Amino acid sequence: MPDAIFAHPRLAAVYDAFDGPRDDLTAYLGIAGELGAERVLDIGCGTGCLAVLLADSGRTVTGVDPAEASLEVARSKDPAGRATWVHGDATAVPALGFDLAVMTGNVAQVFLTDDDWTRTLQGIRSALRPGGHLVFETRRPGFRAWEEWAADTAPVTLEIGGIGPVRRRQEVTAVTLPLVSFRYTFEFLTDGTVVTSDSTLRFRDRDEVETSLLGNGYRVWDVREAPDRPGREFVFLARRTP
Repeated sequence: MPDAIFAHPRLAAVYDAFDGPRDDLTAYLGIAGELGAERVLDIGCGTGCLAVLLADSGRTVTGVDPAEASLEVARSKDPAGRATWVHGDATAVPALGFDLAVMTGNVAQVFLTDDDWTRTLQGIRSALRPGGHLVFETRRPGFRAWEEWAADTAPVTLEIGGIGPVRRRQEVTAVTLPLVSFRYTFEFLTDGTVVTSDSTLRFRDRDEVETSLLGNGYRVWDVREAPDRPGREFVFLARRTP
Protein backbone atom coordinates (compact mmCIF):
# COMPACT_ATOMS: atom_id res chain seq x y z
CA MET A 1 0.00 0.00 0.00
CA PRO A 2 1.29 3.51 -0.77
CA ASP A 3 2.30 5.73 2.13
CA ALA A 4 -0.22 8.26 3.43
CA ILE A 5 1.92 11.14 2.17
CA PHE A 6 0.90 10.03 -1.33
CA ALA A 7 -2.43 8.29 -0.71
CA HIS A 8 -4.20 10.56 1.79
CA PRO A 9 -6.15 13.22 -0.15
CA ARG A 10 -5.16 16.06 2.19
CA LEU A 11 -1.48 15.13 2.08
CA ALA A 12 -1.40 14.60 -1.68
CA ALA A 13 -2.85 18.09 -2.08
CA VAL A 14 0.07 19.70 -0.24
CA TYR A 15 2.84 17.36 -1.41
CA ASP A 16 4.17 19.61 -4.18
CA ALA A 17 4.33 22.65 -1.92
CA PHE A 18 6.57 20.88 0.59
CA ASP A 19 8.58 19.05 -2.08
CA GLY A 20 9.76 22.37 -3.49
CA PRO A 21 11.18 23.03 -6.95
CA ARG A 22 11.97 19.79 -8.79
CA ASP A 23 15.35 20.76 -10.17
CA ASP A 24 16.15 17.07 -10.62
CA LEU A 25 13.60 16.63 -13.39
CA THR A 26 15.48 18.65 -16.00
CA ALA A 27 18.14 15.93 -16.06
CA TYR A 28 15.53 13.29 -16.88
CA LEU A 29 14.16 15.40 -19.70
CA GLY A 30 17.72 15.66 -21.02
CA ILE A 31 18.23 11.91 -20.78
CA ALA A 32 15.01 11.30 -22.71
CA GLY A 33 16.41 13.53 -25.45
CA GLU A 34 19.81 11.85 -25.31
CA LEU A 35 18.17 8.43 -25.80
CA GLY A 36 15.75 9.62 -28.48
CA ALA A 37 12.85 8.38 -26.35
CA GLU A 38 9.40 9.29 -27.67
CA ARG A 39 7.26 6.88 -25.60
CA VAL A 40 8.01 7.24 -21.90
CA LEU A 41 6.70 5.37 -18.85
CA ASP A 42 6.91 7.16 -15.49
CA ILE A 43 6.76 4.56 -12.71
CA GLY A 44 5.60 6.00 -9.37
CA CYS A 45 4.67 9.23 -11.12
CA GLY A 46 3.09 10.69 -7.97
CA THR A 47 1.59 14.10 -8.60
CA GLY A 48 2.77 14.04 -12.21
CA CYS A 49 5.53 16.67 -12.24
CA LEU A 50 7.84 14.77 -14.60
CA ALA A 51 5.09 13.18 -16.68
CA VAL A 52 3.59 16.60 -17.44
CA LEU A 53 7.03 18.00 -18.27
CA LEU A 54 7.62 15.12 -20.69
CA ALA A 55 4.19 15.56 -22.25
CA ASP A 56 4.90 19.29 -22.68
CA SER A 57 7.94 18.28 -24.75
CA GLY A 58 5.67 16.43 -27.21
CA ARG A 59 6.34 12.90 -26.00
CA THR A 60 3.76 10.17 -25.48
CA VAL A 61 3.69 9.62 -21.73
CA THR A 62 2.09 7.15 -19.35
CA GLY A 63 2.25 7.79 -15.61
CA VAL A 64 1.52 4.94 -13.21
CA ASP A 65 1.11 5.17 -9.45
CA PRO A 66 -0.64 3.10 -6.75
CA ALA A 67 -1.86 6.24 -4.92
CA GLU A 68 -5.13 7.43 -6.41
CA ALA A 69 -5.00 10.71 -4.46
CA SER A 70 -1.68 11.60 -6.10
CA LEU A 71 -3.04 10.67 -9.52
CA GLU A 72 -5.96 13.04 -8.97
CA VAL A 73 -3.47 15.86 -8.45
CA ALA A 74 -1.58 14.75 -11.56
CA ARG A 75 -4.75 14.74 -13.67
CA SER A 76 -5.55 18.27 -12.49
CA LYS A 77 -2.23 19.40 -14.04
CA ASP A 78 -3.14 17.77 -17.33
CA PRO A 79 -6.62 19.08 -18.22
CA ALA A 80 -6.10 18.34 -21.91
CA GLY A 81 -5.39 14.68 -21.15
CA ARG A 82 -2.07 14.59 -22.98
CA ALA A 83 -0.71 11.91 -20.65
CA THR A 84 -2.25 8.55 -19.79
CA TRP A 85 -2.67 7.97 -16.05
CA VAL A 86 -2.76 4.41 -14.70
CA HIS A 87 -3.73 3.47 -11.15
CA GLY A 88 -1.44 0.61 -10.16
CA ASP A 89 2.17 -0.46 -10.12
CA ALA A 90 4.71 -1.55 -12.72
CA THR A 91 2.98 -4.89 -13.16
CA ALA A 92 -0.25 -3.11 -14.20
CA VAL A 93 1.26 -1.46 -17.28
CA PRO A 94 0.46 -3.08 -20.63
CA ALA A 95 3.33 -4.09 -22.90
CA LEU A 96 3.17 -1.06 -25.17
CA GLY A 97 6.78 -0.97 -26.31
CA PHE A 98 7.98 2.06 -24.36
CA ASP A 99 11.34 3.54 -25.33
CA LEU A 100 12.12 4.63 -21.79
CA ALA A 101 10.92 3.95 -18.25
CA VAL A 102 11.92 6.23 -15.38
CA MET A 103 11.74 6.18 -11.59
CA THR A 104 12.58 9.48 -9.91
CA GLY A 105 12.92 10.60 -6.31
CA ASN A 106 12.71 7.75 -3.82
CA VAL A 107 10.59 5.46 -6.01
CA ALA A 108 13.26 2.80 -6.54
CA GLN A 109 13.80 2.57 -2.78
CA VAL A 110 10.21 1.90 -1.71
CA PHE A 111 10.51 -1.75 -2.80
CA LEU A 112 11.73 -3.23 0.44
CA THR A 113 11.93 -6.93 -0.39
CA ASP A 114 13.92 -8.64 -3.12
CA ASP A 115 10.68 -10.13 -4.47
CA ASP A 116 8.98 -6.74 -4.79
CA TRP A 117 12.04 -5.24 -6.49
CA THR A 118 12.26 -8.20 -8.89
CA ARG A 119 8.57 -7.97 -9.78
CA THR A 120 9.00 -4.26 -10.48
CA LEU A 121 12.02 -4.77 -12.73
CA GLN A 122 10.27 -7.56 -14.60
CA GLY A 123 7.08 -5.54 -15.00
CA ILE A 124 9.04 -2.62 -16.43
CA ARG A 125 10.98 -4.91 -18.73
CA SER A 126 7.72 -6.29 -20.13
CA ALA A 127 6.53 -2.75 -20.86
CA LEU A 128 9.73 -1.73 -22.69
CA ARG A 129 10.53 -2.49 -26.29
CA PRO A 130 13.63 -4.62 -26.90
CA GLY A 131 16.57 -2.25 -26.44
CA GLY A 132 14.44 0.20 -24.46
CA HIS A 133 15.93 1.89 -21.43
CA LEU A 134 15.27 2.05 -17.71
CA VAL A 135 16.66 5.08 -15.86
CA PHE A 136 16.32 5.65 -12.13
CA GLU A 137 18.06 7.14 -9.14
CA THR A 138 18.80 5.73 -5.71
CA ARG A 139 20.52 7.25 -2.69
CA ARG A 140 24.10 6.20 -1.96
CA PRO A 141 24.14 4.32 1.37
CA GLY A 142 27.61 5.68 2.09
CA PHE A 143 26.30 9.24 2.23
CA ARG A 144 24.07 8.28 5.21
CA ALA A 145 21.29 10.71 4.36
CA TRP A 146 19.27 9.55 7.36
CA GLU A 147 21.71 11.32 9.66
CA GLU A 148 20.81 14.64 8.04
CA TRP A 149 17.12 13.78 8.34
CA ALA A 150 17.50 12.95 12.03
CA ALA A 151 19.19 16.30 12.67
CA ASP A 152 16.57 18.26 10.75
CA THR A 153 13.76 18.36 13.30
CA ALA A 154 12.64 21.99 12.94
CA PRO A 155 9.02 22.26 11.80
CA VAL A 156 8.26 23.89 8.45
CA THR A 157 5.10 25.93 8.00
CA LEU A 158 3.81 26.92 4.56
CA GLU A 159 0.84 29.02 3.51
CA ILE A 160 -0.79 27.00 0.73
CA GLY A 161 -3.37 28.57 -1.56
CA GLY A 162 -6.88 27.25 -1.03
CA ILE A 163 -5.79 25.27 2.03
CA GLY A 164 -4.20 27.71 4.46
CA PRO A 165 -1.19 27.27 6.73
CA VAL A 166 0.19 23.74 7.11
CA ARG A 167 2.98 22.74 9.48
CA ARG A 168 5.16 19.70 8.80
CA ARG A 169 7.53 17.91 11.16
CA GLN A 170 9.77 14.95 10.31
CA GLU A 171 11.55 12.39 12.44
CA VAL A 172 13.62 9.29 11.79
CA THR A 173 11.91 6.42 13.61
CA ALA A 174 14.23 3.48 12.89
CA VAL A 175 17.57 2.73 11.26
CA THR A 176 18.04 -1.01 10.69
CA LEU A 177 20.14 -1.00 7.56
CA PRO A 178 19.48 -1.45 4.76
CA LEU A 179 16.09 -0.10 5.91
CA VAL A 180 15.46 3.41 7.22
CA SER A 181 12.05 4.48 8.52
CA PHE A 182 10.76 7.98 9.11
CA ARG A 183 7.54 9.82 9.90
CA TYR A 184 6.01 13.05 8.67
CA THR A 185 3.41 14.80 10.81
CA PHE A 186 1.24 17.40 9.10
CA GLU A 187 -0.90 19.86 11.05
CA PHE A 188 -3.52 21.79 9.10
CA LEU A 189 -3.65 24.92 11.20
CA THR A 190 -6.95 26.22 9.83
CA ASP A 191 -8.96 23.38 11.37
CA GLY A 192 -6.41 21.65 13.61
CA THR A 193 -6.40 18.35 11.72
CA VAL A 194 -3.26 16.27 12.22
CA VAL A 195 -2.27 13.56 9.75
CA THR A 196 0.83 11.38 10.00
CA SER A 197 2.62 9.39 7.32
CA ASP A 198 5.14 6.63 7.99
CA SER A 199 7.63 5.58 5.31
CA THR A 200 10.48 3.12 4.92
CA LEU A 201 13.20 3.13 2.27
CA ARG A 202 15.72 0.46 1.36
CA PHE A 203 19.27 1.63 0.69
CA ARG A 204 20.93 -0.66 -1.88
CA ASP A 205 24.58 -0.29 -2.77
CA ARG A 206 25.76 -0.03 -6.35
CA ASP A 207 26.81 -3.67 -6.68
CA GLU A 208 23.46 -4.91 -5.39
CA VAL A 209 21.54 -2.76 -7.85
CA GLU A 210 23.71 -3.75 -10.80
CA THR A 211 23.41 -7.44 -9.93
CA SER A 212 19.62 -7.18 -9.73
CA LEU A 213 19.45 -5.45 -13.09
CA LEU A 214 21.67 -8.03 -14.78
CA GLY A 215 19.59 -10.83 -13.28
CA ASN A 216 16.34 -9.42 -14.60
CA GLY A 217 17.13 -8.83 -18.26
CA TYR A 218 18.98 -5.52 -18.32
CA ARG A 219 22.48 -4.37 -19.18
CA VAL A 220 23.89 -1.46 -17.19
CA TRP A 221 25.63 0.92 -19.58
CA ASP A 222 26.17 3.95 -17.36
CA VAL A 223 25.99 5.05 -13.72
CA ARG A 224 25.97 8.82 -13.20
CA GLU A 225 25.80 11.45 -10.53
CA ALA A 226 22.54 13.29 -9.91
CA PRO A 227 23.44 16.78 -11.22
CA ASP A 228 21.54 18.54 -8.43
CA ARG A 229 22.85 16.23 -5.66
CA PRO A 230 26.46 15.30 -6.48
CA GLY A 231 27.89 12.57 -4.28
CA ARG A 232 24.51 11.70 -2.83
CA GLU A 233 22.89 9.47 -5.43
CA PHE A 234 23.49 6.98 -8.20
CA VAL A 235 21.61 7.44 -11.47
CA PHE A 236 21.45 4.10 -13.27
CA LEU A 237 20.99 3.86 -17.02
CA ALA A 238 20.16 0.33 -18.13
CA ARG A 239 19.09 -1.20 -21.43
CA ARG A 240 16.60 -4.03 -21.80
CA THR A 241 18.30 -7.03 -23.36
CA PRO A 242 16.36 -8.91 -26.08
